[in-house]
Amino acid sequence: MDFSKTYNMSFSKVYPLLIAKAERKGRTRDEVLCVTSWLTGYAPEAIEAALVSGITYGDFFRSAPQMNEKRALVTGSVCGVKIQEIGEPLMRDIRILDKLVDELARGKALEKVMRE
Repeated sequence: MDFSKTYNMSFSKVYPLLIAKAERKGRTRDEVLCVTSWLTGYAPEAIEAALVSGITYGDFFRSAPQMNEKRALVTGSVCGVKIQEIGEPLMRDIRILDKLVDELARGKALEKVMRE
């Protein structure tokens, strides 16, 4: 399967959509920054900087300082695809962020979203 279209999308175009999804359900931008930071190891300030840097979505994940080991605990489906069945590691990490934002939007407590 070719994921290049997803990998080459601009981070500054995709990330605001994740924030908007959470905000529509009463969650905050800061909560989305928090789970993104938890997943990738980026400081919230670095995520904000990435939004204006022109980085691609794929490169944002490829350049992540420290992907959280607990991300393996994130299971379930995103867009009808089970996360644990995605063979491509980079796409799996991208879908994990989608899943974390979905969990936030459904009202799950931030601590539970971050598997703490």
